Amino acid sequence: MLRDPRAALEEASVPARLLCCLSSLKPPQRRRPDSAGPARGLGPKPGPRVTPLPNMERFGPPFIYDDAGDAAGGVGLAGYGSGGGGGGSDRTARQQARHYQLLSELQTLVKALPSSCQQRLSYTILSDLALALIDGTVFEIVQGLLEIQHLTERNLYNQRLTLHSEHRALKQEMLHKHKDAQQCCKPHNLPLLKAAQQRELQAMEQRIHNEQLMMDKKIVLELDQKVVDQQSTLEKAGVSGFYITTNPQELTLQMNMLELIRKLQQKEAQPRKPFS
Repeated sequence: MLRDPRAALEEASVPARLLCCLSSLKPPQRRRPDSAGPARGLGPKPGPRVTPLPNMERFGPPFIYDDAGDAAGGVGLAGYGSGGGGGGSDRTARQQARHYQLLSELQTLVKALPSSCQQRLSYTILSDLALALIDGTVFEIVQGLLEIQHLTERNLYNQRLTLHSEHRALKQEMLHKHKDAQQCCKPHNLPLLKAAQQRELQAMEQRIHNEQLMMDKKIVLELDQKVVDQQSTLEKAGVSGFYITTNPQELTLQMNMLELIRKLQQKEAQPRKPFS
């Protein structure tokens, strides 16, 4: 799902990437409803109550417990509780309808994935994912992560291109000096000069190879760290299925889930067709 400059690396072994990191985010808290709320199998899993982290205002309101609604006998999730009077029932109905809509769309999008991934994306995981997407915060987080990823990858790619250009200039300069030296050399000394120049050129090529290898390793390590950061961010944001791992199968599953989120986000951004 990601545009990736790693293809330009010379046979560098780069594992699958996700997005890029943002600062830690407050996870949406979840609690299974007592009686009212979503139907069986669609209720959110219980989660610890935490306080919002600072500097997260730009991502919109978090998905949190509605203590007032819970105290009044409501379900307990913000927007799901019925303790706010007549408006609470309307909010509950809207939230439930939104949940079912997102879940249905996710189930449709999953059908386009490989069968092995479809088996991993259970009904419960999709239901939890739909619940996390209700208020739109996760959409904004993923969009921000993607924008930062593009910026990071372009920066790393440009660093490597700069190093490659410097190496090419050094090699061309050396070849030019060798050519001038051969033109000024006496014929009987030419074989010795060419042998010395060949050794010098080989040393230069070995140096270039080592520096490029070090650059590639630096890029891989930085991208690996970004993956860890973004896995942690999405886990703290309450997105089901995200946690820190290097398992290739789990990384593939997480990338597929991100692809579902992005496709759903694009679908949500499309203008609604008016009723005829």
